[in-house]
Amino acid sequence: MTPDDDVAAFEAQRSRLTRLAYRMLGSVAEAEDVVQDAWLRWTRAAGEVGDPAAWLVRTTSRLCLDRLRADKARRDAYRGPWLPEPLIEDLQVDPVERAEDVSVAFLLALERLSPLERAVFLLHDVFDEDYGAVAQTLGRTEPAVRQLAARARGHLRDARPRFSVSEAEAARLASAFLAAAAQGDTVALADLLAEDAVLVSDGGGKRKAALRPLVGVEDILRLIEGLIWREGGSAPWGDVRPARINGYPGVIVTRSDGVMTIAFQPDGAGRLAGVYMVRNPDKLAHVK
Repeated sequence: MTPDDDVAAFEAQRSRLTRLAYRMLGSVAEAEDVVQDAWLRWTRAAGEVGDPAAWLVRTTSRLCLDRLRADKARRDAYRGPWLPEPLIEDLQVDPVERAEDVSVAFLLALERLSPLERAVFLLHDVFDEDYGAVAQTLGRTEPAVRQLAARARGHLRDARPRFSVSEAEAARLASAFLAAAAQGDTVALADLLAEDAVLVSDGGGKRKAALRPLVGVEDILRLIEGLIWREGGSAPWGDVRPARINGYPGVIVTRSDGVMTIAFQPDGAGRLAGVYMVRNPDKLAHVK
């Protein structure tokens, strides 16, 4: 292949590699770094590679596993609840991927897997690699890979939504939540939340945020009532811009103390199952 062919072969896979790395790492910045590392390795090895797509997926997966293992101590010491960096984009059209595979709920479930379980599940179940190719990528036997996949599916069984929700309905719920909070209407907020809804706010120890996930309507309302009281009768949203965040309807909020994102997860029954707020500035550098 010529140098131009090498560049074209890599660029044809770049988007797919970035999506794989993001799902593995939960970080837009780290995903981009990994893909750049894969590119540097590709420039040295391209002339010897027979199947560029397989080689690039294998290299990216291994780089992600290295990062997950190296970052374990940092992740374990993270202050407060951890959320993935918000992914703000138009969802790609890809027949082997589903929109919920970038959802916050799904990425949080992936965090509970071991790095190898996560890699096997994503490569086989999300990116449609066969077991033989996954085994080669990870340096494991095919039976071992099948066992890892089965364990991962067991952990993730309840992570994917069981109901389909139209974009219009999801957007309606998000708008209603924001309006009710802005008006200090806790009765309307209670009606919008599923009984077992969760609210997770990630400040990373650098911005004010709840130090634990809030579970259930009463727990969530206590937090929002406190915010409304401190702000004199309405929720402190600031300048609000609609966005699609990890496949959910959401908003980018610009406040005096910086940017934050809020993503809303519908439950399929006309209510919200999750509200996810990212306030850690380290996770928002890419948000414009």
